[in-house]
Amino acid sequence: MLEEVILVDQNDQQTGTMEKMEAHQLGLLHRAFSVFIFNSKGELLLQQRALDKYHSGGKWTNTCCSHPRPGEETILAAHRRLMEEMGMSCALNYGFSFLYKANFSNALTEHEYDHVFFGTSDDLPVPNPSEVASFRYLNLEDLARSIEINPEDYTPWLKICFNKVLDFKS
Repeated sequence: MLEEVILVDQNDQQTGTMEKMEAHQLGLLHRAFSVFIFNSKGELLLQQRALDKYHSGGKWTNTCCSHPRPGEETILAAHRRLMEEMGMSCALNYGFSFLYKANFSNALTEHEYDHVFFGTSDDLPVPNPSEVASFRYLNLEDLARSIEINPEDYTPWLKICFNKVLDFKS
């Protein structure tokens, strides 16, 4: 079964749907979400993307991220993917949205209207190995330092929205 994404305009209004890989090959703006789960110590749960992901394999990123399916509410998609990728669930709250565009060496482009959700959980994840190579917890200060020292280790969308995450969490 082919996965479809929701194409949107700059105001997140749906303009159509398209097969996921085609949308990434053409660099068309589509709806996405990013989930940031913190533990009670204020540490962010990071995932290392599986090495064979279609882009950004092996890079560290936020707890999970993906695309809602056509007809699926974004918050419900965030819950679904948190379970599919990290094997966990918790209450999620909307934080903010941002637009970004990132080109990858394999000729794919992420051009996303990204909805960011936050949650708190002390449950340990049970990652899906086809999605996640590893995970770790970091406080935001250590993460900021690591991104500054080794930016190539992190996904573009995490680096682009990180300052907004800091503002939201402070």
